[in-house]
Amino acid sequence: MNLSFNARDAGRFAGAAALPMGMLILVALMVIPVSPLILDISFVANIMISLAVLMVALSAAKPLDFSAFPTVLLLTTLFRLALNVASTRVVLVHGHEGTHAAGHVIEAFGQVLIGGDYIVGLFVFVVLMIINMVVITKGAGRVSEVSARFTLDALPGKQMAIDADLNAGLLTPDEAKARRQEVATEADFYGSMDGASKFVKGDAVAGLLILFVNIVGGLILGVFSHGLSFSEAGSTYVTLAIGDALVAQIPALLLSIAAAAIVTRVTSPMNLSDQIGSQFASPHIWFAVGGVLFILGLVPAMPQMLILPAAALALAMGWQLRKAAAAVAAAPEPAAPAADPHLIDWADVSDSSAAQLEIGYALVSLVDERKGAPLMGRITGIRRQLSKELGFVIPAVKVSDDLSLPGNVYRISVAGVIVGEDEVFPNEMLALDSGDLITKVSGRPCKDPTFGLDALWIPKSSQNDAIAAGYTVVDPATVVATHLNNSIAASASDLFGIDDAQALIDNLKLHYPQLTASLTPTGYALPRVASLCKALLIERVPLRDFRKIAEAMVAFAGQQLGENELIEAVRQRIGALIVQTIVPSRMPLPVVTFTPEIEMLLNQAVRANPGAEWPFEHGMAMKIVEQIGQAVEPLLLSTRSFALVASPISRPALSRLVRATFPDVAVISYLEIPANKATEIVATIGAEMPRLTDESADQMKDHHHEN
Repeated sequence: MNLSFNARDAGRFAGAAALPMGMLILVALMVIPVSPLILDISFVANIMISLAVLMVALSAAKPLDFSAFPTVLLLTTLFRLALNVASTRVVLVHGHEGTHAAGHVIEAFGQVLIGGDYIVGLFVFVVLMIINMVVITKGAGRVSEVSARFTLDALPGKQMAIDADLNAGLLTPDEAKARRQEVATEADFYGSMDGASKFVKGDAVAGLLILFVNIVGGLILGVFSHGLSFSEAGSTYVTLAIGDALVAQIPALLLSIAAAAIVTRVTSPMNLSDQIGSQFASPHIWFAVGGVLFILGLVPAMPQMLILPAAALALAMGWQLRKAAAAVAAAPEPAAPAADPHLIDWADVSDSSAAQLEIGYALVSLVDERKGAPLMGRITGIRRQLSKELGFVIPAVKVSDDLSLPGNVYRISVAGVIVGEDEVFPNEMLALDSGDLITKVSGRPCKDPTFGLDALWIPKSSQNDAIAAGYTVVDPATVVATHLNNSIAASASDLFGIDDAQALIDNLKLHYPQLTASLTPTGYALPRVASLCKALLIERVPLRDFRKIAEAMVAFAGQQLGENELIEAVRQRIGALIVQTIVPSRMPLPVVTFTPEIEMLLNQAVRANPGAEWPFEHGMAMKIVEQIGQAVEPLLLSTRSFALVASPISRPALSRLVRATFPDVAVISYLEIPANKATEIVATIGAEMPRLTDESADQMKDHHHEN
């Protein structure tokens, strides 16, 4: 155990010490005289490293695959400059002994590559300098500069896009962290490359100056110190200086090409050679090239023996590429493996869709994209509108056909529970009885599936007659969409979960970070936040302004409140939000109240059974529901908005009791009504019958007449 630990530590130490040791060697090459053999080995190592860097650059799929390139470029440049210093010392000290005195590598470059003519070598070096500095290095530096500028400008937008994907659930926190790190690394890389390109340019200038120093110094030393003639000194020292310059300039050219290849690289899953090959693999390209070369070869002054074979080669490549493309297109797709009939998958026993719409076979035309799919577009609109109204993203509705259903029947399910089912006829229209008909039309009697109004299914040819008679006529897709909208809105609390609560908190954090930090996790655990949000949705309180809800929760974070107590406390803090969902802000709030006797009975029942879901005795509960029905049914029929007001003590239990029979009736407490909100008592529920005030009765009558 200790041995493996020590070996691992030794490996880490060796890796950490390699770079400092390398820097010490570079400094030693500059200040300590070295033998020609060491110089030859170092030059070969320099060429090998440059080739390796070029190969890595050409094999990278994207620039960040070689993110260490700026540092590598700096180190290789320092290595080459150290070799220049060491070789200059050898050339000036031992150059009078002959061209072999500086080592075999410099001699080979000075004699073999330039043919022994130092004038030719000088021009070759100048040409390489022009290619390196003016073309490659300058172009790569400009690309690096522009890329760095654009990358830094796009950095805030990329960070916001990552945050948006994280809030939408498209990324996990770890994936988002990795994406942010990649974006930051990309900005650092292009910024470093913009500066690293200056190393290459400075290295080229240094090579030119070192060449001048070697030539001038060699001539002076050869003539005055070693007694050589001017021609002998020129032949020896200039040849050595040119060889030294070329042996350093060729690796510099390789690194410049690598730098240009990296900064001009477009992100692709393939390496550079495969990417270029795939983009030149179109047969039309080579047919065009062959055609142009063939026409050019017909010109009498052209070398036809060279151009015409080249044209034939291009046409042959195009033909082969066309054959290969046809073979790939004709190849049969691999057959999917046959499903094992004995294998049972999770998809067979579960369905992750929170909302579903199942339709019979006769209703498939409503969702058929070839026929316009009128229902699918409406479902998307419903989700968007409900998401805005409720304050959280309504999940996608899964639409599927069910052969077990009768042909014209559809079924709506939310969280696995069937919340709506009815029958529509895709080739007919639904005529709703508006209550003020001029005449009647014939049709199949039914009830509107959403509101239970009297209606008729009529032929499409009778639509105009029905409208003229006073009916409200809607198409089958609208009937289903309206029923779906009402069912989802009524079951919104079943669609809301812990993940949605986390999404609300993440969105809040973008704009109110301190409030979010106080809310969770120190203030409340995530499940408790989700539970309170679900309780609000059950009573049709939207989460649009989650900031005020969060502020209300934070205000009570230090108090040890129970679940129901916290809900009531938060409701009282956001009373203005609740009231504005019932009636516009400029209108008084119509309220239905209880007589003091009934209010006292309700409070006593709750105090006698604290914490009970149903504290009311059965007979009493039935009587209360009956009297509430007598009070609110005229208001519901007149489509007038109102609220049933009770004391804070009995409100939660009374809300559960009323919601079972009248789900659209809002039950609020006195403390939830803002102090500056005007109220209007439209009915009072007494011991036996609700007492409707004379003024309220007249107002209701006028309102109903207007409607």
